[in-house]
Order: sequence, then structure tokens, then C-alpha cells
Amino acid sequence: MTTTNSAPTTPVSHRILGRTGPTVSALGLGMMGMSDLYGPADDVESIATVHAALDAGITLLDTGDFYGMGHNELLVRQALRGRDRDNAVISVKFGALRDPDGGWSGYDGRPQAVKNFVAYSLRRLGTDHIDIYRPARLDPAVPIEDTIGAIAELVQAGHVRHIGLSEVGADTLRRAAAVHPISDLQIEYSLLSRGIEAEILPVARELGIGITAYGVLSRGLLSGHWTGDRTLNGHDFRGISPRFQGPNLAHNLALVDALRTVAQTMDRSVAQVAIAWVAAQGVDIVPLVGARRRGRLAEALGAADLTLSPQDLATIEQAVPVGAAAGDRYAAPLMTELDSER
Repeated sequence: MTTTNSAPTTPVSHRILGRTGPTVSALGLGMMGMSDLYGPADDVESIATVHAALDAGITLLDTGDFYGMGHNELLVRQALRGRDRDNAVISVKFGALRDPDGGWSGYDGRPQAVKNFVAYSLRRLGTDHIDIYRPARLDPAVPIEDTIGAIAELVQAGHVRHIGLSEVGADTLRRAAAVHPISDLQIEYSLLSRGIEAEILPVARELGIGITAYGVLSRGLLSGHWTGDRTLNGHDFRGISPRFQGPNLAHNLALVDALRTVAQTMDRSVAQVAIAWVAAQGVDIVPLVGARRRGRLAEALGAADLTLSPQDLATIEQAVPVGAAAGDRYAAPLMTELDSER
């Protein structure tokens, strides 16, 4: 048994994203926090973390053109400089509209906008293709068929290799897959967020669509490092997240304490057990870990060689039962933007 917070003793394994997607590492690196929404980050440490992930065998790098208004894509470019581009699978979300003050102005999934977004992303990334390209959210003003059709043209032209989706419901999955094969659905999935299990996950599996699970540590709640007295700065969106507020936070941290007890019996950290639980839900699921620093990445990598038995899974789910979380996963205005929640 490895010690808590240790890196895996074996290389990160690989999984195939759906029936038509690429082969990727069984853990991916979510890069949003290196540029946005979780407070200040350090570019030097961020790039060192990406390098450490690549050196450990992580191939899937998840970014968005609106993370830091292009800053995150430029980090990817810098991190890959001097390395073999083909050893990285770059997943890009697009469509979120920002303003100069960092505010949000909706989503744009029009075909002409899709081609505009990808042109800028290719330039910032310094590459001639994007491995997986996906709208960040469903644009309610544009049929999903039109958005996917535009990305399909980019696939035909060689600018994009695979098409993904993010936070859409079962009906939208079906409509999109009827236009072009979909490699994966990126959606929140964790011990505290299990809404996809009822309908979305079964439909994804029926259609041969993989899952890239973000929020596997519920934005830090399941990291085992969060405390009730932590102060958040004004640029950290967890300051308005219902699960981090007052009684909700106290309730959720009690769940974490229960999980901690389970993790201690395995000589693992809370984060490692939470990540391994997501990975154990199916070989078609790839957890994204949002590490911003090498220390947190090393801890997350410790989940890569943790195999959970049926008894382990039952014990974990007894500690954190389905539906046990207090508070929605987003503030009310943001929940209305999620096709997956309708």
C-alpha cells in the first residue's frame, strides 16, 4: 500500500473516450484554476504542474478559450513548447462570452461563431489542430444540430479531431450524436454530484459516448484540505456557491469527515479515495483533477493505482450516500444555464 499523498508506483493507465474518441490517460488535468475563478495562481508553478502531469503519463489537458480570456490556452502553449505535441490530447471548451472586467454575457453557438472561436484558439495554442472541441454550454438560441454541424466541418477540414459536449441533457446528447459521433460528455460527477446517474449516464453509454468528469473533488470540498473558517477572495466563485455557504458547508464538511475515516482505513487521503471512486464507476469515465500545484497533483496521482473493491465502494457510499450533499452545485442563476439540469 502506498503512503498518503504519494505518487503512483505504476504508470497512469489509459482509457478510450467512448466508441469513437481518442485514447487518453485514465486521469486528466483540468486547467481552469490556473487562470480563473479560484483566485490568484502562479504561471511558473502552473507550467511546472503541467510538466509534472505530462511526465507522470497524463495526456489529457482540459482547457477553455474563456479561462482567463485566452490566458489558459497560452499556458498550454508554453507548457508544450519543446515537447512532442502528439503526446498531449488537448480538449477545448468554447462559446462562453466574457467582458473586459471578467464578467459573463451568455453563450454563442452559432456556426460562424464556432469557426471564429476555433481560429483564435488554434493561434493561442500554437497548434494546427484541437483534439477535442466542445461547446461549454448549450446556446438556447441555436439548435445543437447547427453547432455540431459547424464543428463537423472543422473535423472534415482537419482543424478538429473529435467533438465533445459539456453539461447537456440526454435529449441533447441524442440530437447531437445524430449529426456527428460524439467522443465524450464533460459533466460534473463526484460523490457529492451524482445527478448524471439517473438518465444522462445510461444514454451516454447507449450512444457510446464517454464521460470526462470534472468537479471530482467538488471544487475542493472533497480534497480533505477545506476548513470551515477558510476565507475566500472576491475572485473565487466558491464565495457564491451554495455548497460553501453557512449550514450547507458545515453539513458537507461532516460528510468529508466521514469519508476521511474510510480513507484512513485504506492509508489513503480523502482526495485519493474520492477520485478513485469516480474512476471506479466505469472504464468509460475519465476523472479530471484540477490541481494547480505540483503537491496537489502528486496527491491526486496517488488515486491512479487505487483499486476499490465492491466492499470499499459500499463503505464509501455509506459514508457519503447519494443525494447527501447540501446545496446545489451552482448558484441559482448558473443552474438555469445547465441543459443537464432541465
